[in-house]
Amino acid sequence: MSNKIENAYKLSKNIYDDALTQKKLWAKLYNYIFWGGVDNQEISQKILSIIPKDFSGVLLDVPVGTAQFTVEKYATLPFSQIICLDYSEDMLVQARSRFEKHHISNVQCIQGDVGNLPFESQVFDILVSMNGFHAFPNKEKAFSETFRVLKKGGMFIGCFYVKGECKRTDFLVNNILAPKGWFTPPFQTFSDLNRFLEKNYSTVNIYHEHSIAYFWCKK
Repeated sequence: MSNKIENAYKLSKNIYDDALTQKKLWAKLYNYIFWGGVDNQEISQKILSIIPKDFSGVLLDVPVGTAQFTVEKYATLPFSQIICLDYSEDMLVQARSRFEKHHISNVQCIQGDVGNLPFESQVFDILVSMNGFHAFPNKEKAFSETFRVLKKGGMFIGCFYVKGECKRTDFLVNNILAPKGWFTPPFQTFSDLNRFLEKNYSTVNIYHEHSIAYFWCKK
């Protein structure tokens, strides 16, 4: 990934969680004006609820970010092996701290690039990717790598920005978030993403709320 993306997330590390959780007034206004009031917490709970309560396999989370939305779910999966990967060391520092505070010992956090995953093929039972694909500079490679490391019959769970659903969101992304490095074009439409997933996965469940698509698929 580029230094531009790394620097963008380094600069935003202290406001990243606030923007996603909308706990502060500025974040609520930002979300209402530019994202149509989408509840990131609700979307996260919907897709993470697909993970079985008794899951005891191997899970890859890429990018883990600060683990804001995943930490509570991972705390309920003590018999699983969870690997959390992110390109940003600043994000990983916050994720590790969050896991430690919740006394989660079965999670390993590593720095790496989704476009060149350091794993053998077909080793993960579940792959989680939340709010990441819109930032990846080489989305084709990211899709290829995540597909490669997922086992046959494994689940791909995720959510991210899609273009063409809201003009205000598209304006924000194209004129502020992308130039600053938080998002990286080209971006898919909801239809583009749906066609791609149906072409590559045996079972696809996909939905969207305004400009956020969320899905769970079976390889």
